[in-house]
Amino acid sequence: MDVDGLLLDIDGVLAVSWEPIAGAVETLAWLREQSIPFRLITNTTTHSRDDLAHTLREARFAVDSAEIVTAVVATAEYLRAHHAGARVLLLSDGDAREDLDGVELIGPQDKADVVVIGGACDDFTYPTINHIFRSLMDGAALVGMHRNMFWRTSEGLELDAGAYIAGLEEATGVRAVICGKPAPEYFQAALDALGVAASNAAMVGDDIANDVLAAQWIGMAGVLVRTGKFRPAELEHTHGVPDHVIDSVADLPTLLRTN
Repeated sequence: MDVDGLLLDIDGVLAVSWEPIAGAVETLAWLREQSIPFRLITNTTTHSRDDLAHTLREARFAVDSAEIVTAVVATAEYLRAHHAGARVLLLSDGDAREDLDGVELIGPQDKADVVVIGGACDDFTYPTINHIFRSLMDGAALVGMHRNMFWRTSEGLELDAGAYIAGLEEATGVRAVICGKPAPEYFQAALDALGVAASNAAMVGDDIANDVLAAQWIGMAGVLVRTGKFRPAELEHTHGVPDHVIDSVADLPTLLRTN
């Protein structure tokens, strides 16, 4: 795996519930020492890019906000390009408004031109989902910040927004536009920021479908870590094979040294 640049997931690869995975801080420092450029790409929607960088620095990761590419930022770019001036109903965890500059957000029961689904949270109630269902049936477009089905926290696995998006698509016949992983455009935007071709880059993730196989689809190498949401059974039931499987991101320097 001779690479000129790396994309790394954050949640489940570098940290779980913002606690560093053993060896992750040292691995990021090693990449800098070796002058291997990287970007952290994440479907996390709980933090703005600046807040995320601050949280990671508090967890001892030496990163700058410019090195982070989030699904929220990708969603904002998509909305500005394809739905300029639209009335947008946003349902997500955290507060994404800082990275949604130029997007008109409306109240949870207002008439929407576009519905945007971010990370799942307690606000995903039946009345709210039903209002979104009716909005889509009335002609609103559906945009997903990502299609994650679940993620891992310090308390265990938790259901994510991809399950709700799938249900809304099935019920309404409206297909969501996905702006974060696994959208090819999202990976390409991160590669463009690095100035590295897909054929010379690798993606390191804990989600075999949304991280690894999706990155392989655009020509990147895919490295799966056995941390975060990883489950051994997924290797037996997917339609592709990672280029490499390592125990954790702490093993990445060894993988790069020996290839």
